[in-house]
Amino acid sequence: MVISRFLDPKNDVAFKKIFGSEKNKDILLDFLNDVLVKTKKEKIIDITFLNTVQQPEIAVQKQSIIDVLCVDNVGARYIVEMQVAKTSGFEKRAQYYASKAYYSQMKSGEAYDNLKEVIFLAIVDFVMFPNKKSYKSDHIIFDTENGHHDLKDFYFTFIELPKFKKERVEDLTSDEEKWCYFFKHSHENENISKLLEQDATINKAYHQLQSYNWNEDELALYEKAQKIELDNAARDKYLLDHGRELGREEGVEIGIEKGIELGREEGREEGVAEALRKTAINMINQNLDDSLISSITGLSIDEIKKLRKN
Repeated sequence: MVISRFLDPKNDVAFKKIFGSEKNKDILLDFLNDVLVKTKKEKIIDITFLNTVQQPEIAVQKQSIIDVLCVDNVGARYIVEMQVAKTSGFEKRAQYYASKAYYSQMKSGEAYDNLKEVIFLAIVDFVMFPNKKSYKSDHIIFDTENGHHDLKDFYFTFIELPKFKKERVEDLTSDEEKWCYFFKHSHENENISKLLEQDATINKAYHQLQSYNWNEDELALYEKAQKIELDNAARDKYLLDHGRELGREEGVEIGIEKGIELGREEGREEGVAEALRKTAINMINQNLDDSLISSITGLSIDEIKKLRKN
């Protein structure tokens, strides 16, 4: 795989390099304030990075690994996720991650009053809510009878990049739109000098994407992440095609989404489990760690350890 001069910020490794490192804390701080549209009173003043591996409370529960987890100066926690491939149940995964970040604040003997809010922010490179026109949606818990926002500790914001249609820097009207443009076009469009002149933080983020600023180990991890995305895309295409074929045989007109889901269900019965096992073996051979392999393939840590022994 040829590494281009400008790397893709949607790549998992690149995203964490830009937004998940202490030296770039100012980038994440500005990004959160710009995209979450905090008022001056609510503006985030400082953040501290937390461990992105959320350990289960008991052994049978699933370990989860998130892209960025941080806490601000008043104790609120922020989960920032980049999701390229469309996966079934991503909105449920968002709620799962948020709930773990919420209850993990509790220590023995502490009062529930000490729990602080959790804000989940995801940038996704697929259409997540097909019935919504806007590229950004904010979700809270409210009283269905009177609309009161009494349960205030969970916020979810999703940005669907395919719905962001502005192609020219001159048409951008907000800091939020500038970030969307950055994610969608920075790796493929070198003609964004006007945007870089307008925003010093995005300028800094952009220069993190120049491959000559990366060492060999970082580029190797970037390339592995890209390969995983390509493998996932190829797998999904197989599942989609398989789902469509099953639909034709049964005389059912299956749309793309239903084809993917049906393909996944039938495919698991007819060999996808074996395909995932082979994918895990390939990742083991690339020296990826067990937790990352588990999160991508869905195999348990014990299953992966058994594959390592074979």
